[in-house]
Amino acid sequence: MRRLINYAALGLIFAVLFGCKEEFIVPVGGGKPTVEIVTKPNAAFFGDSIVYKVKVADQGKELSTLKAELLFSEEVVASQTIRTNAYGEYEGKLFVPFLKQVPNGTATLRFTAQNVELVKTELLADLPLSRPEFPFLNLITEGKTYKLLRKAANQYELTENLPFKVNGYIEAPAFGAQGNKILFGWNGEAVTEGSTTNIPFSNSVSGQYTIAFNTFSYEASPFIIGYAINGNGMRLQGENLYSVDLNLAMNEEMVIDGIEGLSNWWIDSDFIRKEGDQYFFNAMTGKYRITADFDKEYFKVEAMSGNNLASLNADGTGAIWIIGEGIGKPKVASNEVGWNPDKALCLAPIGGKKYRVTVVAGTTVKADNINFKFFHQKNWGGEFKHTDLSSNSDIVFVGDGTNGRDSGNLGLVAGKQLEAGKTYVFTVDLSPGNNAAKLEVVRK
Repeated sequence: MRRLINYAALGLIFAVLFGCKEEFIVPVGGGKPTVEIVTKPNAAFFGDSIVYKVKVADQGKELSTLKAELLFSEEVVASQTIRTNAYGEYEGKLFVPFLKQVPNGTATLRFTAQNVELVKTELLADLPLSRPEFPFLNLITEGKTYKLLRKAANQYELTENLPFKVNGYIEAPAFGAQGNKILFGWNGEAVTEGSTTNIPFSNSVSGQYTIAFNTFSYEASPFIIGYAINGNGMRLQGENLYSVDLNLAMNEEMVIDGIEGLSNWWIDSDFIRKEGDQYFFNAMTGKYRITADFDKEYFKVEAMSGNNLASLNADGTGAIWIIGEGIGKPKVASNEVGWNPDKALCLAPIGGKKYRVTVVAGTTVKADNINFKFFHQKNWGGEFKHTDLSSNSDIVFVGDGTNGRDSGNLGLVAGKQLEAGKTYVFTVDLSPGNNAAKLEVVRK
């Protein structure tokens, strides 16, 4: 008889039958392949490599292939096909997947010999499986590896003085003679197997606390997001990226909590005004998405409409976006927008259908070359062409397709450039209409 494993959602119990069974498949042509297991493990762990040896033959017919398969509840989870040019013994290896929330039980090994006339014979054998109890797990971070020690079945913990943010992935050591290292990383929402993307462990404060991980359920902790603006907690959006959607009024104080070293962050004055140790909202009243980028140490602020990013409305309200070259916050050298709409910059709406972006030559905008344009949305689509936008600036011109820039793209007047270190304010005025926009460029 054969033993199969029943792996239903979240680990139903195993259906067990005993022994091995050889099954002759109804022939298409002639011959009758035979399969004999020479060696196989009596049991294995999840995450193992199963080494097997099988002997195959036939009644005078040439053989074609030997297929080895590992099945969970009649579902093939690993397979290997070997060309069988002659009768005899063949060796191979199958990997046992390390699965979440699957208890110890029994899987099925299936060996299928096929001859050149497509006649097949199957041999089924049971394989008891169990979860490895690793002595420890490695939490690998940049510059340091921590050890999580086994506290109970499948449960591992690290307790010591730690920074309030610990970003790293988990590595389980090879377990047993045929074991393999198992990696656990972050998929954007939870811990998953087979990834080295850093898991964003976080605590409200630095100091002694416990990092825990369960190799059965993949539950991990802590993820205490201690970052908040005006009492509204920021949610994790990606590695070192946290965001919150807020309704803010112009000149409203912004109370920013939980960010160590905030005084060293770059502050976008178009949206946030810093006065001493206080922060105030500097754009018009409305709903905004604020994203804290801990790698670049700045806040990206984007206008919203309902639960989506805002776009330009027919009446001139909404939002304007920049896509193109020569501009980027907090530094154009390291975070240029380019022609990537995902990185588009939102101009700050300041009221009266006017929109503002403030840049510093040599820092957030290139002093000697710009080539960007204004769009109606944070994507391709509606845009301001030279027929929709004009400027009286003596240093910035609007391209018309014949003057060195594509229609609507901004450039620097020949022989001129922005003065390094100086601040320039670009203001788009839509009060005359969306097709009669005025661009003003002022050096402060």
